[in-house]
Amino acid sequence: MSGNRPDVVVVGSVNADLRIEVDMLPRPGETIHGGSPLWLGGGKGANQAVALARLGRSVALVGAVGSDQVSAGLARQLAAEGVNIDRLATVEGPAGQAVVFVDPSGENSIVVSPGANGAVHPDLVRRAHDELAGAKVVLAQLEIPVDAVLAAASATRGTFVLNPAPAVPLPPELLRRVDVLVPNRGELAQLCAAQPPATVDEVAALARRLPCAAVVVTLGGDGALVVAGDTVRHLEPPAVTAVDTTGAGDCFCGALADALADGHPLVDAAAFAVRAAALSVTVPGAQASMPTREQVLALSAPADRHPEDRMGVPHDAR
Repeated sequence: MSGNRPDVVVVGSVNADLRIEVDMLPRPGETIHGGSPLWLGGGKGANQAVALARLGRSVALVGAVGSDQVSAGLARQLAAEGVNIDRLATVEGPAGQAVVFVDPSGENSIVVSPGANGAVHPDLVRRAHDELAGAKVVLAQLEIPVDAVLAAASATRGTFVLNPAPAVPLPPELLRRVDVLVPNRGELAQLCAAQPPATVDEVAALARRLPCAAVVVTLGGDGALVVAGDTVRHLEPPAVTAVDTTGAGDCFCGALADALADGHPLVDAAAFAVRAAALSVTVPGAQASMPTREQVLALSAPADRHPEDRMGVPHDAR
């Protein structure tokens, strides 16, 4: 890898996103009309890397693109954003692709075809051993094979953050290596083989069932819940008007990794990530919506309303 080693290494997917606006998300068996299609850079790994780069963080991406022209464009776009792509391999075949439907409220439904992301194998990840071992934070997701994620976790000497999306069964060996797990409510339920939690108390109870040192559960418009040791903190987002929620979770993960790389405590890092993600939903698209550090710092945090009291989190868990 050329130049200095990055503060954060992202191990994950690179996709071309086809975004279509719809009046309502399609139901099974239903055909609906949509707006004009728009091709955008995407993939959870690429999105999170761009989120970090927009915040001014030195970041490298470990992953794969295909041998088609779409892949070449995706790589150029990442480099233009300031992401180091020295460890972004080129493999035979097409790039990963995703079809993203977005309704008027900003909610989305996504179908992903892995493409080149399926070729991110452990040996490819091990080629970046020095960068992984030297990074302050390594951030991974599950749009690449699980054994590649385990290889990344094994090489990490700093903080290993895993966004378990999409949720798949995970080997205990991997979960034990995770310092900070960042699922949403649905992913948390799938990891615990449970019904989706309806209250913050239920979210906290499920999070404690996992063998990770800390769990930060993203709650969409309700912010995030930090569960670490005896600490349970519900962090509410600032009030914004949502246009498109695509990439909000990736923005959260990138901003969380950025703050952790600066040595901030987990609750403070999650609070920064909540504000960044809130900003991201005000702009269409995934990578296009990632805010700068100045924009995040300029966004007023919500007043301290002790949301634990309103949401039913016990006082002794604060």
